[in-house]
Amino acid sequence: MNLDTRPFRGPAPFASRGVRGLTARTLAVLACLLAFMSAAQALLPKDVVAPLGGDDSDAKVAAIASLGAIATPESIAFLKALRDENVSVTTEGRVLVVNPDATTEQNATDPVTGETLALPEGADTLTISNLLRGALDAAESGLRLLSPDVAVRRDAARSLQDHADPEQLPLIKKALAAEKDESTRESLAIVVSVLELKSPDVATRKLAAERLAETSNGQVRPLLAALIETEPDAGVRSAAAVSLHEIDGRLKRAEWMGNAFYGISLASILLLAALGLAITFGLMGIINMAHGELLMIGAYATYLVQLVFRKYFPGAIEWYVIAALPVAFVIAAAIGMALERGVIRWLYGRPLETLLATWGISLILMQTVRSIFGAQNVEVSNPQWMSGGITILGGVTLAWNRIVIVVFAALVVLLVWMLLNKTRLGLFVRAVTQNRRMADCVGVPTGRVDMLTFGLGSGIAGLGGVALSQLGNVGPDLGQSYIVDSFMVVVLGGVGQLAGTIIAALGLGEVNKFLEPVAGAVLAKICILVVIVLFIQKRPQGLFALKGRQVD
Repeated sequence: MNLDTRPFRGPAPFASRGVRGLTARTLAVLACLLAFMSAAQALLPKDVVAPLGGDDSDAKVAAIASLGAIATPESIAFLKALRDENVSVTTEGRVLVVNPDATTEQNATDPVTGETLALPEGADTLTISNLLRGALDAAESGLRLLSPDVAVRRDAARSLQDHADPEQLPLIKKALAAEKDESTRESLAIVVSVLELKSPDVATRKLAAERLAETSNGQVRPLLAALIETEPDAGVRSAAAVSLHEIDGRLKRAEWMGNAFYGISLASILLLAALGLAITFGLMGIINMAHGELLMIGAYATYLVQLVFRKYFPGAIEWYVIAALPVAFVIAAAIGMALERGVIRWLYGRPLETLLATWGISLILMQTVRSIFGAQNVEVSNPQWMSGGITILGGVTLAWNRIVIVVFAALVVLLVWMLLNKTRLGLFVRAVTQNRRMADCVGVPTGRVDMLTFGLGSGIAGLGGVALSQLGNVGPDLGQSYIVDSFMVVVLGGVGQLAGTIIAALGLGEVNKFLEPVAGAVLAKICILVVIVLFIQKRPQGLFALKGRQVD
């Protein structure tokens, strides 16, 4: 082979190059360029977009699912145009995306080729029916699985449990493999199993049915029940039946735990409502029908503190509940002491007159609140740290506001116990409760103790109002819902007995929550009232009898 050994002298002049070589290179470059341009213009597959121009609704749903599974910027933009009804279909069935903000006649784009053109005459807007809207929701939920925000991915995974499409299965599996959040992974695993139940492969269906035994999601139960009825393969039916049994057992345990938690939550509310009443009723034997209105005053005090924080301390609005606690206690205690000094002290020993007087005071307090704040309920919003909840067993949500109230009730009980057992005032209260005349003889200022104790009980009711304000709207009739239950707790637990009040509140709360699903809310309360009446007939002193000698 002969090699040209002449030194390199630069490129040969253009005229000296071979025409054939130039033509070959140019054609190769042009071919690559045309191939690149063709690939760039083929934005979406034609076989996916074309069914949207037809009349077959099922084909349209399948096309939307395929677009969601593609998960490219072009498919995302096209799905958004569908959602906004900016997609039109020509008389020939060609699908075009319309730009409503276009300033020229070239206001339409072919999503397959990227060609820009004027919208042909006779083109109709592709109307999004409820069926197509559901398909769009599913497709967009699948696309949101690729979001960097874990909250968005979690919501998308839960949404897919209702309307996922088998076309999205590869995308969902891909998202499941990359997902780090445990809650989202659990939801995606359920979606994958539900979709694989529709697989033509028997082994795949059986494996999917077996995997569903690990979930606590109640939405899967009807699907498994239907599968048992329609599945031709005995092995798949058996796996579905086992999974259904496991889910039912898990749901029952979750329901039991939910009832137990909400029973404790109700007990903490009853305890806060009845604790102050137990102190005043046990000390003075006063049936204070205005005790519920002291709860209401504590709730409205919380509302006022919230307004002050919103106006003057917006940066600290998350902590307005903490500031509301001493405010509600002081306001309710002051009203209680004024009530004792102005009315109740003149009615000792006359229970009927005291009952009527305090009932009249409760009406006055309710009307005063109506005159100041109006008859409509006012909203007291939860701080961010008391919003949301903890999900256990896959189906029971423990709300943060109720968890905080349970802890708060326990702290209030602890503080009251320390006050009654570790302070001089507590010693005087216990002495007057057990034997008023003897305490008066040894120098205990019974009148002052009565006032301070009534103020303490009223202040605790104010704290209960703060807790109640975090569970719902606040209105003038708020206290009326708890006055009867408060008296039931006090009478059942034993007059003046802190331990009895705690046990009675816990018992009533739990029994009420476990009876409600069986008998209904009204019948459950009637049953509880009948049981308490029968119990008091046998044991008038309640669960715990008062220690010491009571002198009348």
